[in-house]
Amino acid sequence: MNASQLVSVVITTFNRSDALLAVLDGLTMQTDRNFEVVVADDGSRPEHQSTVVESAVARNLGVTHVWHPDVGFTASRIRNRGVAESRGAYIIFLDGDCVPEIDFVARHRVLAQQGCFVNGSRVLLAADLTSRVLNGTDHICGRSGWYWVLQWAKGQANKLTGLLRLPDWRMRVGRKFSWKGIRSCNMGLWRVDFERVDGFDESFVGWGHEDADFVLRLHHSGVRRKNGFCATEVFHLWHKDAARNQESKNAERVMERVKTNVIQPDLGYAQKRPNDDVVITRLG
Repeated sequence: MNASQLVSVVITTFNRSDALLAVLDGLTMQTDRNFEVVVADDGSRPEHQSTVVESAVARNLGVTHVWHPDVGFTASRIRNRGVAESRGAYIIFLDGDCVPEIDFVARHRVLAQQGCFVNGSRVLLAADLTSRVLNGTDHICGRSGWYWVLQWAKGQANKLTGLLRLPDWRMRVGRKFSWKGIRSCNMGLWRVDFERVDGFDESFVGWGHEDADFVLRLHHSGVRRKNGFCATEVFHLWHKDAARNQESKNAERVMERVKTNVIQPDLGYAQKRPNDDVVITRLG
C-alpha cells in the first residue's frame, strides 16, 4: 500500500470512555502518522461522550465522533455511519477496548493487498492489568519483550504473539475460506471492497455475527482473507461478557446465507437515510 494513501481507523464504542481513551492514547504513539480516527459511538451516555470529545488526546488526533441514540446493540449501523464520515482509501475497524501497539497502522499498511481483507488478532489482558491501564498506573504500548514475558508469566496476558513480527508472505492469504478467529475488532480492508458488499447489514441487531455475515459476503464477492497474526495484534482490555440474547438468531441467519452466493445485505451502507438521527462532532 502506498505510504501516501490515507488510512481511516474506525473505532466502535459504547459507554467505555476510559477504555476508548486508552485506545486513542495508543494511536497517538503510532510510527505511521498518515491516518485519521473516526469514533463510531453506538449510543453512549452524555458523560461518556463528553469525556471523549473534551479530552486532549481526541483533540490531538483530530477525532471525528459519530453518535446515534442507544436503541440496543446496533454495531452494524454505527460502523456504517462511521465509514460514511471517513475519507481513507483503506479502512481499519478497531473496537474501543482494543489498544493498538505503536506499529499497528504501519503493519496494516504493509499487509494491505488488493483483493484481500486483513483479519487481525488480539492478546487478551486480565482484569488486574486492565485496571492499571485504565487508571493510568501502567502503560502497555511500546513496552519491551521482558515486560510482556513477565505479564504472561503472571497470567496478565494470554499469549506472547504481540511480540512477534512475521513478514508479509503468500501463506498469509488463505486458499480456502475459514471462520476461525474472524473478528471485526481488528480488521482492515479497501474502501472499494467495503462499498462493493454495501457494508455491514444493519438488519442484524443484538450481539453477535454481524461481522461473520460481513466477511461471508466479502468472500462471496471474491475478496480473500489474509491473516494478520504476529503482525497486527491488539491488546484487548478485560470486561464482563455482553448480553447475547440475539446470538442464536443471528448465527442462524449467517448459516442460511452460507448456502447462497448473496453479496448484498438486506439493509446496507448505501441506503437512503431521510430521518437520520446521527450527531457528528469534528475535532479536526
